[in-house]
Amino acid sequence: MNARLPITQPVPLDLHAEQTLGQIAVELPGATAVFRRLKLDFCCGGQLSLALAAQAKGLDVAVLLVELGALQRSAQPVQDSTPAALIEHIVSRYHQVHRAQLPELLRMARRVEAVHRDHPQVPVGLADLLESMEQDLLAHMQKEEAILFPLLLVGGNPFVKQPIAMMRAEHVQHGATLDRLSELTDNATPPAGACNTWRALYAGIAQLQEDLVSHIHLENTLLFAPFDAPAPRHSPCCGSCGG
Repeated sequence: MNARLPITQPVPLDLHAEQTLGQIAVELPGATAVFRRLKLDFCCGGQLSLALAAQAKGLDVAVLLVELGALQRSAQPVQDSTPAALIEHIVSRYHQVHRAQLPELLRMARRVEAVHRDHPQVPVGLADLLESMEQDLLAHMQKEEAILFPLLLVGGNPFVKQPIAMMRAEHVQHGATLDRLSELTDNATPPAGACNTWRALYAGIAQLQEDLVSHIHLENTLLFAPFDAPAPRHSPCCGSCGG
């Protein structure tokens, strides 16, 4: 995938205790995993406010707001473009986030496909696509963290262009998967009347798409470029250098 720029930058959600579970689930990707762990029903019971739902479960709403707030992703660009700083940012902001995003999206996709199997706009095959995407991304990120990134941290070597070329090729494959994801989900647009789970699933997919595009763009244009740039071409010696 070659340097697609992010479609939009996520707008931080103004979290507060009177928002409903359904609103938070749809507008804050990742919140569904928190709600599911705490057994807070954001789908059928999504009309309840966070405060009332927490009270019913004996949960501290202030603590819950802090946990949910931590899910909001920074849109600030990386300031330090050294390989060490870029790699640290990529691993914490993107690799770790993808590892958290995909299992929850896969779980919701399987539920939506099962519960709404008779709906004409159900995204048949979405769960299988996300499962394949998860496997590919996990393998890709492991190769980067175990092989390529350590090489870049020590300044590279004469053969570093080979693993970079492999990662760039896999980025192109990830781009094709994102295109298929957009086709299956009508550009992450839920149908009219979709339940909160379906809407949260598509909001999470939109966030995944933005994150992965930004992730790939950062690696291709900032991290990899200095290491695989073509060697400068020198003019033939005129003889005055004694060569």
